[in-house]
Amino acid sequence: MSVTLGFQLSGVLISFIVHLHCSISVIFIEMTDWVKKAEDQEVSKLVDKLEIESDNGKTYTTGLSSKTADGNEGDTADPAETSLLIKILGKGLVNTKLSLDIQQKNPNSPLHSVKTFEALHLKPELLKGIYAMGFNTPSKIQETALPTLLADPPQNMIAQSQSGTGKTAAFVLAMLSRVNVNLNHPQVLCLSPTYELAIQTGEVAARMGQFCPEIKLRFAVRGEEVDRNKRISEHILIGTPGKMLDWGLKFRLFDMKKITVFVLDEADVMIATQGHHDQCIRIHKLMREEESLDNIKQYYVKCQNEDGKYNAIQNIYGCISIGQAIIFCHTRRTAAWLAAKMTTDCHSVAVLSGDLTVEQRLAVLDRFRSGLEKVLITTNVLSRGTIYRGIDIEQVTIVVNFDLPVDVRGNADCETYLHRIGRTGRFGKSGIAINLIDGEKSMAVCKAIENHFKKEIQILNTDCADDIEKIGT
Repeated sequence: MSVTLGFQLSGVLISFIVHLHCSISVIFIEMTDWVKKAEDQEVSKLVDKLEIESDNGKTYTTGLSSKTADGNEGDTADPAETSLLIKILGKGLVNTKLSLDIQQKNPNSPLHSVKTFEALHLKPELLKGIYAMGFNTPSKIQETALPTLLADPPQNMIAQSQSGTGKTAAFVLAMLSRVNVNLNHPQVLCLSPTYELAIQTGEVAARMGQFCPEIKLRFAVRGEEVDRNKRISEHILIGTPGKMLDWGLKFRLFDMKKITVFVLDEADVMIATQGHHDQCIRIHKLMREEESLDNIKQYYVKCQNEDGKYNAIQNIYGCISIGQAIIFCHTRRTAAWLAAKMTTDCHSVAVLSGDLTVEQRLAVLDRFRSGLEKVLITTNVLSRGTIYRGIDIEQVTIVVNFDLPVDVRGNADCETYLHRIGRTGRFGKSGIAINLIDGEKSMAVCKAIENHFKKEIQILNTDCADDIEKIGT
């Protein structure tokens, strides 16, 4: 998964998150912000401390856990139960064909649609299932989400829409479309906050896939038992986080790393619910494929100072053919200095640092992806793997650590190193990683990284053209 698409979060429920991947790349970011966006919390803020005058003249103050006039504790709405009730009620509304058609023709309605399901190039069997369910044209969330969810290469998505607008059908259709029936193991995980919501999603999947008997589905919910001596062979697993962890981690009934589609339904509820929050994160981490160093040649170059480091880069550029390169620096000052020197020497350079706004950073990355600049110089603004994984560019043939990554204590940051050099050697090609060493401290960091990954980092003499040419072969 190379790209994350997020719809504007504007106080409406965040409904689902879908990860489609060859390598899962997106982790849950700023979960507290998601929770704040949850509709039930927005509503509670509006009604909190609202004063209501009764018929007998007494005034009461409302609130989520307010007491009634006789002192008894008032009911509080459970978000998951509320969502389930809305879905059950919505089933009747969807079947009201005339009302649905009228709303789909209204451009201001969330059900508004201008595309056809045929335009999505779906399998004929899935189209048959869709029409058998009474859907005629995609709703707004479906026409917006499905082209992305069905795209190749796969895309990640965070999506939101009002209740009853067809969100479940959108991600279920993506789930069914992504199954490879020739592989007899779980490929899709769909997590719901409750047993009832999982069953609801399963019912939609069964109806939508009724003409695809080769696609096998299984519930991972309470009451469902499995033979612990046999591996699970169904393609799609729909259930709750606890049961899914038991089957995948505790009993090892299926391989988490073979999951290609991960759906988090009712994402705001899942992340806000104590217990589910940690379980969802744990499941997601179990599916992350680690970067591989097997096809990346690693070298280190001994330099005297920053000028020596720059001379090493110049010598490398003079001896081997380089498509695109990424150079990582520790500070903005170093990045700016290096960019100025390379620009003076006629290199096409882009700089990415904390001085830029988010929009400016995206613009820089877009230009680099399109090849308008051949060298990307960046600081720790790209310090996490989540961001690195968004830079999957086939033409990146070399990564240079102008400064080796270290943590706040000055120790080797092996995870960041892995994600940095993992930007080369993509798509099965070989890549080159060069670490510039300017003293005993950075040499110790380099050795620590070498010991951690148990992969040799060879010395490179950049003053010898023959040695440099060898690394390019």
